[in-house]
Amino acid sequence: MIRVMLVDDHPLVLEGLRAMMDAERDIQVVATTTEGERVPDLVRLHRPDVVVLDLELGTTNGYEVLKKLRAEQTQIRVLVLTAYGDGESMRAALEHQADGIALKTDAPARTVDALRAVHSGVLVFPQAAKRWMRKSNERAIAGPGSLSEREREVWALLAAGLSNGVIATQLGVSASTVKFHTQNLFQKLGVNNRTAAAVEYEKQIPAAARVREKLV
Repeated sequence: MIRVMLVDDHPLVLEGLRAMMDAERDIQVVATTTEGERVPDLVRLHRPDVVVLDLELGTTNGYEVLKKLRAEQTQIRVLVLTAYGDGESMRAALEHQADGIALKTDAPARTVDALRAVHSGVLVFPQAAKRWMRKSNERAIAGPGSLSEREREVWALLAAGLSNGVIATQLGVSASTVKFHTQNLFQKLGVNNRTAAAVEYEKQIPAAARVREKLV
């Protein structure tokens, strides 16, 4: 049984989500809230396996909720369910360590499938947003200066010779999330493999050996 907590600032949407989840034999809704500020406390109280989280939550937003949940280093998985299908919103959700993203415009069955996939450890990402980011990255090789903080962390650990699984453990994220950041890293650096990325790290980062020793 997958224990689920639903977070959305629209009561009607929340009730609709609950009705949809209650119809599934392997899903149990253990908590709901319209208030993002209550999420960490409710998670500690009800211990859901997956939080289904909207990005717009009135006085706060889903990114702030994600930040608080990750700061507590819980093993809970978070599926962002949003109306925003642009690549930047998707990228921001992943930067805040969401385990998956689904669109409110998708069919209900796809949302349920996304929840099950996230629960099993699979990174879920809308195809439309994937295409948007791929085109954005293909327009130009942006170089190291365009890397996000998380991409730089992955780059340093990759250059130290660590596998995706070990990097995921070091950063407290899933292996699928590391793979996503690695692909973006390759595109921005204009390289095709880990060896080339490591060589580029040695060329671009001063005192690379000391940085690696500190991170490993």
